[in-house]
Amino acid sequence: MKLNIYQKVAIATVFATLFLILVGGLVRATGAGMGCPDWPKCFGEFIPPTHVSELPDNYKEVFVEQRIEKNKKIVSYLNSLGFTELAETIENDPNVRKEEDFNAIKTWTEYINRLVGALIGVLVLATFITSLRYWKTDKVIPITAFAAVVLTLFQAWLGSIVVSTNLLPGTITIHMVFAMIIVTVLLYGAFRATKSLFVIEVEEGVRKKIYWSGILLLVLTTVQMILGTQVREVVDAIKLTTDIERSGWLDQAGAVFLIHRSFSWIILIAGVYVMSIFWRNEIHGVLYKLGIANFALIILQIAIGVGLEYLGMAAPLQVIHLVGIALMICAQFLMILLVSESRKTIASPAIG
Repeated sequence: MKLNIYQKVAIATVFATLFLILVGGLVRATGAGMGCPDWPKCFGEFIPPTHVSELPDNYKEVFVEQRIEKNKKIVSYLNSLGFTELAETIENDPNVRKEEDFNAIKTWTEYINRLVGALIGVLVLATFITSLRYWKTDKVIPITAFAAVVLTLFQAWLGSIVVSTNLLPGTITIHMVFAMIIVTVLLYGAFRATKSLFVIEVEEGVRKKIYWSGILLLVLTTVQMILGTQVREVVDAIKLTTDIERSGWLDQAGAVFLIHRSFSWIILIAGVYVMSIFWRNEIHGVLYKLGIANFALIILQIAIGVGLEYLGMAAPLQVIHLVGIALMICAQFLMILLVSESRKTIASPAIG
């Protein structure tokens, strides 16, 4: 079956958003998050400088002052909304006043991240526009696409907050959570428009087991993602405030790292249980391939986690680890969607 324009754009946008998560991982791993000290411009320009000589002598003070002024507005909004504790944290965070040295590599790494983000914004908008063809036949698809537009705009605004607060702890976690929400919303729209391409034959009792165990696994994986992002925030704080070598960062990360590491065993057990359902009931086709992909990703993530602990938080492993958890969430979400539609697609006989 030939894909229509919406299906092509929607699928491309899902993959592009995952690529943006990869680029964001590179930014985090290289410490380039503040490569551009302002937003949406970079050092006050739409195309950033390549050498410090292109900047005024007092550029550090200028951009610190800009951040402080922007944060005053944010603090005012938060206070008016009743988030006084968060407002106080932002207002008194010394990192907001920290001066950032120009580093061409970090600046252009962050700048490329923003360019990719802008491209994703265009693709998300294109997804919404092309989804309007479904308005008369399936309103959920354009409504979902519109929700992705709103979420993307919010994510862009949140990105500006991350910069203005100089990577305030907590904002990065929220940024990652919203990135995954956007991916799953886009993925749902793309799936809903292409679900007729998939015929899944699963006996009702087995379908329920896969569905509910899949939801449990997705919830556990999401919790693990949040824990992992918090570990990364703690490591960043250790890196900035101490002289400890890379190999000792995780040793100083405390309880959140120990919980994150132990939680991987719960994910593994849940993954084994889901695969046991597949094996016992001889599930085949695309559903089985998704199950295998998810289980392989769980094993890979555990292996990478071990590598991060014993290889001094190697930057390439950090990026792979981040992308791996995003792919896991997508695989699990797709698995849930497939089995939820199997009952509606075909009334199938018992298997095995």
